[in-house]
Amino acid sequence: MSAPLAWAHGGPPLRAKIRLEPEDFVVEEVLGYSADGEGEHVLLEIRKRDANTAWVATELARFAAVPAMAVSYVGRKDRHAITTQAFSVHLPGRPDPDWQSLGLPGIEILTAQRHRRKLHRGALDGNRFRLRLRAVQGDREAAERVLAVLRRDGAPNYFGEQRFGREQRNLAAAEAMFAGRKVRRSERGLLLSAARSALFNTVLDARVAAGSWNQGLEGEVWALAGSRAWFGPQALDDELAARLQIFDIHPSGPLWGRGENPTVAAVRALETERISAQAVLAKGLEDAGLRQERRALRLDLRELHWQWQDDTLELAMSLPAGAYATTVVRELAVTE
Repeated sequence: MSAPLAWAHGGPPLRAKIRLEPEDFVVEEVLGYSADGEGEHVLLEIRKRDANTAWVATELARFAAVPAMAVSYVGRKDRHAITTQAFSVHLPGRPDPDWQSLGLPGIEILTAQRHRRKLHRGALDGNRFRLRLRAVQGDREAAERVLAVLRRDGAPNYFGEQRFGREQRNLAAAEAMFAGRKVRRSERGLLLSAARSALFNTVLDARVAAGSWNQGLEGEVWALAGSRAWFGPQALDDELAARLQIFDIHPSGPLWGRGENPTVAAVRALETERISAQAVLAKGLEDAGLRQERRALRLDLRELHWQWQDDTLELAMSLPAGAYATTVVRELAVTE
């Protein structure tokens, strides 16, 4: 068992239970745009309860009598939850089926409108979350302090444990794939993501432990809030400090792949040390053809809200695409 990732705000003051029922974990996609009203695709807004995203996509293809590749979505959502998410179905020159007669348990079609483009993975503004922590035990005054600091300063943008599979089996499988084991094409992308996420987390862990995850170091490359764009290296000056303060930019960490690491000086030294310790994963990602990208080290939690009801703590937050609510919760509570 690997050591836990560093906590940014002193460690969790609470213990709690999570996901006792799907209603305890509610997620709503924020696409950032509406359906065009015309086109070859149907844009469906679906609310699902305790249902796997890939299974819903398969059932939509079956119902519409189209190949599986004709159904798209922007990202997988938790099964043991209530999630609202979009799917697109390619129906060129064909009328819409009666979507309300789909008849899948736990699935509700909210809207169905024509659209010009298919959905692409990761192409959304973010997600809204409403979570319940039940049977909460611990120091509530300390929890209130952590919550206030989370809202003021944000949280480390770790990849969540679900990215790595139970007992981190996805990482073991990724190492085996890099050593030559054949895997299905659908599994390959999952294992590459797990390896890349692990390298990012180990760098962020070092920055959190050093207290520099929300500050600019010498040689910093900056991530622009609300996009995948980045710039630098550029030294922290008054202008960048002001932008950092209002969460317009964030320090960034590596999404590893081929090419030159864009950082220099202190940031390059730290990243090189951590990545070198995971050389098998790093080389595997390079050999797979992935290219260097960057990801923000910090999450903006200025929209975090909370409410106590007896021994239950309700949390509401909005997070950018690719961020995990569970990485926010881990700063507050040890959950089971």
